[in-house]
Amino acid sequence: MAFSALEDGARGQAQRRRGCEHYDRGCLLKAPCCDKLYTCRLCHDNNEDHQLDRFKVKEVQCINCERIQRAQQTCEECSTLFGEYYCSVCHLFDKDKKQYHCEHCGICRIGPKEDFFHCLKCNLCLAVNLQGKHKCIENVSRQNCPICLEDIHTSRIAAQVLPCGHLLHRTCYEDMLKEGYRCPLCMRSALDMSRSWRQRDDEVAQTPMPSEYQNMTVDGLHLGSLTKTTIKEVSRWTLVHVLCEDGHYQLLWSLLRKNREESWPSCLDLVFMETNV
Repeated sequence: MAFSALEDGARGQAQRRRGCEHYDRGCLLKAPCCDKLYTCRLCHDNNEDHQLDRFKVKEVQCINCERIQRAQQTCEECSTLFGEYYCSVCHLFDKDKKQYHCEHCGICRIGPKEDFFHCLKCNLCLAVNLQGKHKCIENVSRQNCPICLEDIHTSRIAAQVLPCGHLLHRTCYEDMLKEGYRCPLCMRSALDMSRSWRQRDDEVAQTPMPSEYQNMTVDGLHLGSLTKTTIKEVSRWTLVHVLCEDGHYQLLWSLLRKNREESWPSCLDLVFMETNV
């Protein structure tokens, strides 16, 4: 919702609805950049060719008495409650959703606060169950979502932390799973593959490599040409994985198991290697 600060009838238009699709609030923000009245910064940004700096907002207008006044939680004229929650830093007015202002993030987050901690390296508030159990990437939230290319740090959409440490919008993550399971940045699995690995282990256990080939190594094998490599036939389809070790690729599943998540994120595609005579 947008109204000019000098526009007649702003009160009547604003009273049709308390707040907007983004926030429930009883006031309009006076944008310091253009002196227009908007329900929130998002409504402003959607209608203007510039962005509203939430931290520079100084004044608001009550939707009931239309009095323009300093930003505060309650109207000084008619006592209208502008928001059950109010942050004097972000000038955020809304229903009480257990919000809290994170000094490190620099913005308000939906809480409750005790359910989150701020990771100084990732520079992001994360669920407490991830403390000490996630892979840190410096300032990861300051990067745009690799799927929609929109901001993650200030987004109202929750972020999904992948096992590799990268972030996606939760909605983008759900859409991604309809097409695949890999992080679009590093191509590592975005899902817990433990069950899949156990199935692979069972398959390998049931199809052991003949003893004469168990220690076979191949010099100069390139991943890009893996399926074209000629190896003395063990069977037409042999369950193998490859690991680079001292300049060689060795056909030993046990070695790759130790490093497969770290060294070869696409190994699931290469479980079966066709061998030619």
